[in-house]
Amino acid sequence: MADMEIQSNKMSITEETQATRKECGKRGRKPGRKTSTEKLDIKAKLERSRQSARECRARKKLRYQYLEELVADREKAVVALRTELERVVNSME
Repeated sequence: MADMEIQSNKMSITEETQATRKECGKRGRKPGRKTSTEKLDIKAKLERSRQSARECRARKKLRYQYLEELVADREKAVVALRTELERVVNSME
């Protein structure tokens, strides 16, 4: 008898929570209900994002140019050191 009362209480509790969840519906914004200011905000945000992406690409390009110049300078230094080494080795012979 006590088991049946506990089960019926559990069932009524779960039914109540399900009923309240159904009343709430989906959470968050509803799609397609944007005001004109929200649309402008979204356009401004997209433009800022595009500008940021342009600047990022420009910085990346400059960084690669700097690194390529650095590598070229180091390669020239290596070549100069090799020629000097060959000159010293030949002078010792």
